[in-house]
Amino acid sequence: MSDDWESVTYLRKKTPKKSDLKTKKLKYSMFNMFLKVIMGDSGERLHNNVATSITCLEASYFAAGSNKQRSSARDTAKLDRETEELHHDRVEHDLAKMIQSLRLAKKMTQKDLAQKINEKPNIITEYETGKAIPNNQIIGKIERALGAKLRGRDKGKPL
Repeated sequence: MSDDWESVTYLRKKTPKKSDLKTKKLKYSMFNMFLKVIMGDSGERLHNNVATSITCLEASYFAAGSNKQRSSARDTAKLDRETEELHHDRVEHDLAKMIQSLRLAKKMTQKDLAQKINEKPNIITEYETGKAIPNNQIIGKIERALGAKLRGRDKGKPL
């Protein structure tokens, strides 16, 4: 009885499929080929993200028959390399205050100004708070409605 507890019996060992062996073999051959390209004859590393590049290479091969337009690995690698912070320009503070002061000097509400330039009132609010992305067409409309220049050297002067 003590022999039964100490011995371990395997019922069946699962053998890998031929297709699994082919993809592993292909993956390793691609890896070796890629390393030969990345590593020079002197063995120096020419590329910083070897693992990311291999993932991109694998994704391009193994997703070849699918209907994918882009590989997520390629996009993430591109994002990793991106260093600068991208953001949209906002309306300058002096322009926002100038719009507000000219509007108040004409005794107009934001709604009145918006109706005069055929825009929504929240656009005027965004321009006056400095949250809007500058649009030259809208700024031109505001200039004509308020009767003063908001851009260039003649800022604040009448049209």
